[in-house]
Amino acid sequence: MKTILLLLCTAAIALAQTPVSRPNIVFILVDDMAQADLGCYGNPYNQTPNIDKLAKSGIRFTQAYAACPVCSPSRASIMTGKHPARLKFTNFQGGERKDSTSPIDPANWIKFLPASETTMPERLKALGYQTGFVGKWHLGGPGDETAPWGQGFDYARMIGKNGLDYYNYGIFEGSYKKTVVDSGRNYLTDKLTDYALDFIQSAAKKQPDRVQPFYLYLCYSAPHVLIIPRGDKVAKYLWKYEQFGGKYNPYYAAMIESVDEGVGRIRALLEAQGMDKNTLIVFTSDNGGLGIPELGPIPTQAGRLRKWKGFTYEGGTRVPALISWPNQIKPDQTTSQYFTNSDYTPTFLEALGQSTDGFPDAKSIFPLLKNPAAPFDRGPIYWHYPHFSNQTSRPAAAIRQGDWKVVRSYETDQPELYNIREAETEPQDLSKKYPQKAKELNQQLTNWLTALDANMPISKATGKPIAR
Repeated sequence: MKTILLLLCTAAIALAQTPVSRPNIVFILVDDMAQADLGCYGNPYNQTPNIDKLAKSGIRFTQAYAACPVCSPSRASIMTGKHPARLKFTNFQGGERKDSTSPIDPANWIKFLPASETTMPERLKALGYQTGFVGKWHLGGPGDETAPWGQGFDYARMIGKNGLDYYNYGIFEGSYKKTVVDSGRNYLTDKLTDYALDFIQSAAKKQPDRVQPFYLYLCYSAPHVLIIPRGDKVAKYLWKYEQFGGKYNPYYAAMIESVDEGVGRIRALLEAQGMDKNTLIVFTSDNGGLGIPELGPIPTQAGRLRKWKGFTYEGGTRVPALISWPNQIKPDQTTSQYFTNSDYTPTFLEALGQSTDGFPDAKSIFPLLKNPAAPFDRGPIYWHYPHFSNQTSRPAAAIRQGDWKVVRSYETDQPELYNIREAETEPQDLSKKYPQKAKELNQQLTNWLTALDANMPISKATGKPIAR
């Protein structure tokens, strides 16, 4: 019903759009990748030539953020343009960790993206787009209505059984009734690329005159643990392991190389089909990298940034973000302007000449795509993670406003203050040096949590949610 209403409301606008004004959109989302993992962000060990070329073809963002430091809420934000706190979808699916030593229990939360939410593919379908999903979903609940095929995707290939195993897994093909099972023959990252190519080729056949563009949401599970690479990609990293003092994980590097190879294959197909000049490509991650041993050795580290996945510090929330759109975005640009991944929805809509009203948690960064040096005030961005993660983080919230950032522990109710422009490593809490700034941002955070009626951790002493 929601898709039908969108179609009726926007059909006239869609028909008025010229083909060149409606680019194909390829959104590539990787899982648990740190900025510091890529060559274009300075990594000297991992080999990512195709992703580096993508960065050179458009804009590289050095201060892009995920709306949450764990996967499911971050993905929900990308899908809807809403903050996870507004959705009450604040933890990764399956995340139920508690801590017997803590004065609080995690907040109550909604454990899937409701079918009532309007998703990005539903918005684009209303504008005439073909829509395709491939990979890790991690947003579904009971029933088909919260699966990709119920949330706006015409073509859907969703990882099902054994989602953490790269050689023994199942893929749902457009339905829970049809499953393709692999038993050690096809590497999962390569299989997801194959599906992505299949969708693009199918979409190309349906748009010989380029009238009906497509939206591909490709969600690689890599380089999320388990750290299982293709065997033929590991040796080169083992040979140079000692040259870097054992700083990098060779098996993790090989996993990233498979993702990079997939990016190269997709761009090559777009070029062969004559689609490359009018295709907008986004490459980003759902949260920061994993910096501790979990289901195996430590995968990665966040470079200069503090902490890792699960934390509201920079290492948990800052992500790689590359955007390319030939003839529309100038090549080889870098910007330190910050934004968060809820901003993709209004950005795509503005690129298509649509209204960006009705997104209180998001702001279009389309002006930055046209001119990264233009004045741009994103305003405050927030994080709300009222849970205990698998990566040792504890319930916390944060706000960034301009150069300043406050991180607040929900257990102690104490705000920490940092200046990100001066020291993005967050080495020293400045709250005692600048008490008024810390108080001001902390109050702004409280006001935001209150306005959204955010789901708060539960006090063990009272059995009620703690104060915002």
